Amino acid sequence: MSQKLRVTVWNEFRHEKENEKVRSVYPNGIHQAIGEGLGADFEVQYATLDEPEHGLTEDKLNNTDVLIWWGHKAHGDVTEAIVERIHQRVLHGMGLIVLHSGHFSKIFKKLMGTSCDLKWREADDKERLWVVSPGHPIVEGIGQYIELEAEEMYGEHFDIPQPDELILVSWFEGGEVFRSGCTFHRGQGKIFYFRPGHETYPTYFNEQVRRVISNGVKWAAPTTRDYPVYGNHKPLEPIKEKVRG
Repeated sequence: MSQKLRVTVWNEFRHEKENEKVRSVYPNGIHQAIGEGLGADFEVQYATLDEPEHGLTEDKLNNTDVLIWWGHKAHGDVTEAIVERIHQRVLHGMGLIVLHSGHFSKIFKKLMGTSCDLKWREADDKERLWVVSPGHPIVEGIGQYIELEAEEMYGEHFDIPQPDELILVSWFEGGEVFRSGCTFHRGQGKIFYFRPGHETYPTYFNEQVRRVISNGVKWAAPTTRDYPVYGNHKPLEPIKEKVRG
């Protein structure tokens, strides 16, 4: 694509309004920190839960190449109609980046077809995200690992389908490991799940985390192929009548 990729960053935007600790880390919202971290290579717009249609109107989604999703405390408040709208856009080629606790979002669980459950702990664990697929474009510019001094722990087993690609694996100070960077394909859409980003830590200001998300958006960008044709199909050339028995 010659024009800038169109990215929509979605966030519940409730923690920041209700919790002073979260607001002190992300005074303008987690979505703003994520969007600003993408840099000037993208055309960025935002959407939040309490806007009409959760900010994800037909028009906005039809003008979105890649949707970034952050959710945590209000997964159940997302309406089924909007989930289905996003689902159809992914099947038709829109990229989807699911961050941190978005693993439990309705859209991610719908696309995965599993519970997407896991172990977790809030104890200021050090996290080390090891790059296990160093040739992958999502980790371009990243060293052997990303180290975060304090993060929420997610631990295996992570109840997701076998990823198409495993790119990052986390180790935590308490001893757990986790598949923290996974890709999937659904229909014509590409999906990247990226683990770090608890709301009380400044993770989305980390330059390496921002680089991974930016790389992920580029990787998940739609192709220019037309959507496949399904259903009853006329023959491409005449079919000779067969003599039967």
